[in-house]
Amino acid sequence: MSSEHDRAILNCIFNPLLPVGELIYEDELPHNLQDDEGKIANGEEAKSLELEGVKAAESGDLDTAIATFTKVINIAPQWASGYNNRAQAYRLKGNTPAAIADLNEAINLSGGQGRSGCQALCQRGIMNRREGQDDLARADFEAAAKLGSQFAKTQLIELNPYAALCNQMLHDVMGKLQHTAQK
Repeated sequence: MSSEHDRAILNCIFNPLLPVGELIYEDELPHNLQDDEGKIANGEEAKSLELEGVKAAESGDLDTAIATFTKVINIAPQWASGYNNRAQAYRLKGNTPAAIADLNEAINLSGGQGRSGCQALCQRGIMNRREGQDDLARADFEAAAKLGSQFAKTQLIELNPYAALCNQMLHDVMGKLQHTAQK
């Protein structure tokens, strides 16, 4: 049986497009983060095609990935995951407006719920933060944190200047204690 740390490392290897710390194992997801693919018409076909798009993105073929995710969206237009994945391919290509539009649609379709909604909120939060839109980023991370995202909780701490100051002070004190203990 693998530890949580082992699963996190495997997650980063096999799912490099996801924020660090986000789970992908269906059996480990809380009920509120499980996407209900069974309710989506052509969900199995879309999921299979989506895996092809992820493989294309992981290999660096972003144009093929975008085309494949677009096919997923055409097959299952109500499935938030297709928009979420295409947004990541757009982000990697540097097309921020297209990425934000797809993330907005993923959040709209998911109602800001489930794994796709949580990931879209985190990813939009990251993009907003990079654009200097800290208030928008904070709102996205707060919504994702309420869904249980550890990544979002970490981002909220980093956006809080008082928490950052306290963390720095604690780090300094621990460093001094460690230095004193070594003498």
